[in-house]
Amino acid sequence: MSLIHPTPGLSTLDARARDIFRRVVETYLETGEPVGSHTIQRGGVTLSSASIRNTMQQLTQAGLLLSPHTSAGRAPTHAGLRLFVDGLMEVGDIGLEERREIDARLGDVAHKGRSNNVEEALEAASALLSGLAGGAGIVATPISESGVRHVEFVKLAQDQALAVLVAEDGTIENRLMPLSAGVTPSVLQEASNFLSQRLKGRPLADARQEMKAEVEVARRELDAAAARLVEQGLAAWTGQGERDRSLIVRGRANLLQDNSAAEDIERVKVLFDDLEQKEQLIGLLDDVGAAQGVRIYIGAETRLFSLSGSAVIAAPYMSGRQRVLGAIGVIGPARLNYARVIPLVDYTARVLGRILDGQET
Repeated sequence: MSLIHPTPGLSTLDARARDIFRRVVETYLETGEPVGSHTIQRGGVTLSSASIRNTMQQLTQAGLLLSPHTSAGRAPTHAGLRLFVDGLMEVGDIGLEERREIDARLGDVAHKGRSNNVEEALEAASALLSGLAGGAGIVATPISESGVRHVEFVKLAQDQALAVLVAEDGTIENRLMPLSAGVTPSVLQEASNFLSQRLKGRPLADARQEMKAEVEVARRELDAAAARLVEQGLAAWTGQGERDRSLIVRGRANLLQDNSAAEDIERVKVLFDDLEQKEQLIGLLDDVGAAQGVRIYIGAETRLFSLSGSAVIAAPYMSGRQRVLGAIGVIGPARLNYARVIPLVDYTARVLGRILDGQET
C-alpha cells in the first residue's frame, strides 16, 4: 500500500493506516511525546512492530506524521492534526463538574447586576477557560448592540468637519473627516437628517454591513455634496469601533508548563509576541463570529500563529436574538486536547452570551 499524496484525506487511508494514525495522534495529544511502534503495539494493535513502523513511515511520507527527533517516534503534523480533528476525533459533552463550575463562576458575576459588569464577566470567562483548558483564555469585548439615536455633521474649518454619532445608550462617537470646499450649512443639515433617519434605532454594526446600499440611496436622493458627506461619514465610522475594543487574555503562564525543550520555549516566546497583536487577534475572533460555531485554527492556517505553531479553539457568544456579540476561545500548543476543549469553549460561550443578554444561567 502506498499513501504518498500531497493532501491526503481519510479516503486515501486503509483501515490499518487509519487505526494506527488515530492511535498515534490520540497518544501524542495525551502525552505530548513522539509515539513509537512499541507504544502502539502495547495499545492493542495485533501487528508486528515492523508492520507498524512501515505504516507509520508511509503516513510520514503522506505528510500526516513527522519524526521530530532522532528517535523512531512520530508526532502528527499540523495537516495530520487537521485531518484527525475533522474526521476521526470524537467530541464528547462537557463534564457535569465543569458545567457546574462555569455556571457558578459566571453566575456570580451575573447576579451582581448587568450594568457595570460586562468586562468583569468577560474577564471571568477568559480566566475560567484558561484554568479548565490549560491554555491562554482570550476574549474580545463585544460590539455594541445599541441603536443609533442621532447623527450630525459639524463644520470645524473650511476643510474639516466633525461627524457625531449619538447612540441610544448615551455613548457618543466623534470622528474627524475632511470637508470639501463650498459645503454649506444646509448641505450639512441635509446629510445629518438623511443618516439620522436611515440609522435611527439600528446598531451601527448592522448599518456597516449595509453601507454600500446606504451610499447608493444617498446618491439617488441627495445632491452630490450631501451624498459625498454621507459616504465620508459612514467610512469614518467603519472599523473605528473595533479599534476601540479591548482584548482580554488570561493564563499566559499556562503556556510555559511542560515546555522544557529549547525549541518549545522559543515557540512560546513567539506566541507571547503574537498575543500582543490586538487588532489581528480581534479580527481573528470576529471571523469566528461569522461562522456561528466553534472554529479551530491549527498552526499556519492563520498567519498570526504560523511561526509559533499554536492552535486556537474559539466560539461566538451571542445575544438572545442570536446576534453575534463577540467570540471567546483558548490559545495553546498544537497538541491541545481538542476533544475536551471544544465543548468547554462552546458551553462557556453560550453561558457568557446569556449573561451579557441579561438572562439567567
